Amino acid sequence: MDECIFCKIVRGEIPSTNLFESGNVLSFLDVMPASKGHALVIPKKHYSTLLDMPHEELKEAMEAVQKVAAAVMSSVEAAEGFNVIQSNREVAGQVIPHVHFHIIPRSRGDNLNFAWEHGKAEQKELEKYAELVKGKL
Repeated sequence: MDECIFCKIVRGEIPSTNLFESGNVLSFLDVMPASKGHALVIPKKHYSTLLDMPHEELKEAMEAVQKVAAAVMSSVEAAEGFNVIQSNREVAGQVIPHVHFHIIPRSRGDNLNFAWEHGKAEQKELEKYAELVKGKL
């Protein structure tokens, strides 16, 4: 993807403040952070959604997420917790169509809100969807 901003970062065409790099993964600080220390972890190859990634590359990416999150937590003074956010497709909030994981340090009173309105599902409805999903696993 020639025009993908993350692909350009991987190719070195756009500068980034890199934190970690391995064979298939790159991590860097977000230039539009939700909080201090907000980091991104991306696969070096272009994949639009999580469903497109080969398992081995996804495994490597998740290991990087864990490693970078631990380093961020021990480096960001005010961090009391963190969110890992990964969105797929525009309707779910994916702005850049290249798989990426946000690691967002959190502290009490930071005014960030990733909450949603909780619904209530009946047991029969849960069982119906469980059967549909299990049938595709």
